[in-house]
Amino acid sequence: MTCLIQVLLIILALFFIKTALISIFFFQEIRAAQKRDPAAKSFLEVLLLYQGLHALIGHRIAHVLYKMHLFFCARYLSQLMRWATGIEIHPGAQIGRRFFIDHGMGVVIGETAVIGDDVLLYQGVTLGGTGLEKGKRHPTIGNNVVIGGGAKVLGNITVGDNSYIGANAVVIKDVPPNSTVVGVPGRITKQDGRKIDISLDHIHVLDPIMQQMEELEKRIEKLENK
Repeated sequence: MTCLIQVLLIILALFFIKTALISIFFFQEIRAAQKRDPAAKSFLEVLLLYQGLHALIGHRIAHVLYKMHLFFCARYLSQLMRWATGIEIHPGAQIGRRFFIDHGMGVVIGETAVIGDDVLLYQGVTLGGTGLEKGKRHPTIGNNVVIGGGAKVLGNITVGDNSYIGANAVVIKDVPPNSTVVGVPGRITKQDGRKIDISLDHIHVLDPIMQQMEELEKRIEKLENK
């Protein structure tokens, strides 16, 4: 019984040490999650229960292994994290600071994807390639970008800083900074030339297709009045 208690105490101590180290090394990411998710009640909740953070922790380790050319070990770890979190991040992907995946299930990030600082992804997002070519074939995402649920950003394209990709959009062309993209295929809109607010107000995102339809309706109404 004494030995069992000692083993349990050692396991408990290791758990607290690991938790403390993660909280130190991933402090900015945890704070980013608290800031961007109103459901996050505490620092400890994010640390222990947010699969987006766990997937990122696994990726940081796998990325180090990848850079050491331990490709099989890196990919094995990434697949373990995929099984544990539902988030698949290739170990070759480069991810900046304060990265946050909210909910996260079904997120896929390809090998040559490059992600800047303060980026937020929602569930079902794909940063994928469009062909079998070697080299850079996945997107480069700038700083302070939000990508809504189910959106697909495909190919060796660039999404500029402070941009917003709407839910379920399919983006296959470069996006300039401070832009909003919605629709399939993705179309760029701007809100009065202002920097896009990343408060995630999905209701007021401009839809260019609806704008065109409204313009057509106005023209038809004018013709009918004549």
